[in-house]
Amino acid sequence: MPLVRIDLIEGKPEPYRAQVSEIVYQTLVDVLSVPEHDRFHVITEHTKSSQIFDRNYLDIHRSDECIFFQITLNSGRSTELKQHFYQTLADRLHKEVKLRKEDVFINLIEVPKENWSFGNGDAQYVASK
Repeated sequence: MPLVRIDLIEGKPEPYRAQVSEIVYQTLVDVLSVPEHDRFHVITEHTKSSQIFDRNYLDIHRSDECIFFQITLNSGRSTELKQHFYQTLADRLHKEVKLRKEDVFINLIEVPKENWSFGNGDAQYVASK
């Protein structure tokens, strides 16, 4: 169910990118109750000039290490649960890969279940008639 886009400035080694992906996946499972093995991530590296963001928006001081996490998932989770997810992900990334919490930018995009097809041209989350 979630489709995770991870965007960061180029230059991080593959093990770092893999660990970031694993942290996001495990946090989705632990906090948002995403099913095991439901892992679909796209990691994109950008030149510094092509990942543009305000360094101080809302008085949060971002560095070149800033990572954008855009997660498309089924709608229906509470605001409190989403806030818990944001905090847990930022905490884990800080602890495990030393990413500053200020450099964790998260955007959730909620969609209805019928907006997914995981293969074969089927809408697996739609009950068949």
